[in-house]
Amino acid sequence: MSDLSTQLYQVLLRATPEQVWEAITSPDRTRLYFHGARVENTAEWHTSRGPDGADWGDGPVLEFDPPRRLVHEWRSAYDPELAKEPPSRVTWEIEDTGDGSCRLTVVHDRLDDSPRTARSVSGPGWGTVLDGLKTLLETGAPSVSAP
Repeated sequence: MSDLSTQLYQVLLRATPEQVWEAITSPDRTRLYFHGARVENTAEWHTSRGPDGADWGDGPVLEFDPPRRLVHEWRSAYDPELAKEPPSRVTWEIEDTGDGSCRLTVVHDRLDDSPRTARSVSGPGWGTVLDGLKTLLETGAPSVSAP
């Protein structure tokens, strides 16, 4: 197995930095592309609730610089085995490309001691979320993973 302790994803989005920021911090928006989860990010705290309101993980927000950078702790509370692992970290970087688009870079790291979480979020895990985000921002339609 390859080392999944630091995962990097990039996507080009036809959207403003402000639209991307709202989409990643507003629970009304995240539920449309993030597996139905209502994810809220404030300057202090990251909270994720499943479609049924169940705790899917929360933790402190480490950096909050709208609409450019968000860094928060990640806990995979949606699965009992994953919930036993230590928290990891997710960094969202939004770069305005100057042509009506943004480059979104997501880094999920500090996964050294959380191998199950690393496998769970790798590839299709984050890929599905970011594909859904792109679809939502560029077409207004929720992704297939939205309930």
